[in-house]
Amino acid sequence: MTTFAFVFPGQGSQSVGMLDAWHDHPAVQATLEEASQALGEDIGRLIHEGPKETLALTTHTQPVMLVAGVAAYRVWQAEGGAPPAFVAGHSLGEYSALVVSGVLTLAQAVPLVRLRAQAMQDAVAVGAGAMAAVLGLPAARVVEVCAQAQASFGAGSDEVVQAANFNDPGQTVISGSKLAVDQACERLKAAGAKRTLLLPVSAPFHCPLMQPAAERLREHLAGMALQPPTIAVINNIDVAQETDPARIRDALFRQAYGPVRWVETIERMQQSGVTHVVECGPGKVLAGMVKRISPDLSSHALHDPATLAETFAFLNA
Repeated sequence: MTTFAFVFPGQGSQSVGMLDAWHDHPAVQATLEEASQALGEDIGRLIHEGPKETLALTTHTQPVMLVAGVAAYRVWQAEGGAPPAFVAGHSLGEYSALVVSGVLTLAQAVPLVRLRAQAMQDAVAVGAGAMAAVLGLPAARVVEVCAQAQASFGAGSDEVVQAANFNDPGQTVISGSKLAVDQACERLKAAGAKRTLLLPVSAPFHCPLMQPAAERLREHLAGMALQPPTIAVINNIDVAQETDPARIRDALFRQAYGPVRWVETIERMQQSGVTHVVECGPGKVLAGMVKRISPDLSSHALHDPATLAETFAFLNA
């Protein structure tokens, strides 16, 4: 029997019409209706019509990516797919993982990620923060150079930069104030990075500038009933499996301003016996990362009827 995991993508994989290929699959329609009701707006229409610029606003991106990942998983379930041994999600994708594992209902999660997105957008003025992908430099060196860049502004400075996403062995994303990220990029190139690439994001996610947003998220989470997971969830911030609702809340709070430890998450799955990883939701970014993190793992993306059929074949091979 194949031991497999499902992983869920975060912001950046969204596109207008990303659920169109499912046509009117009942599981997708039911998911869209449930999410639209919870949010008080037509999410299906937003995904189908866009425009791209509207979909790219984090207050829209976070709910639509949550819904798209859950919809694909519910199709898998409806078509007779077995539950995975583990689930995880990259950044925002962790919320999709928590829904499919039963910790949160979709009706709870959609307004929660909208609040998370709004809090993140409110925390830093547009243009004051930045994120950049660093290619071709070991993660430990990226961490070191970011610390040097931040220290160069002197003690007590508001400038901040840190490693935010440990995506694969050759790619680490940094996040912080615009000035500090620019300074770090110069230093990283001098240290041997092949390339640094500023990302088109509206806020500097997963860095200390997000702490005010995390506080708002924590207040909201405190009043929510969370259930123990029915599928093991490996979280981003500690690379740990939590079953206690209080500890899950705390991990989500810290995840908003702490790094996404994706390389370790995939390694943890492999150490736990996983041989196949399926990316569930739009795109195939995570499936590519899995290959680069561990060439021994088999990875596949599930995002439309054709890849659904391939996923059954992939896991039964």
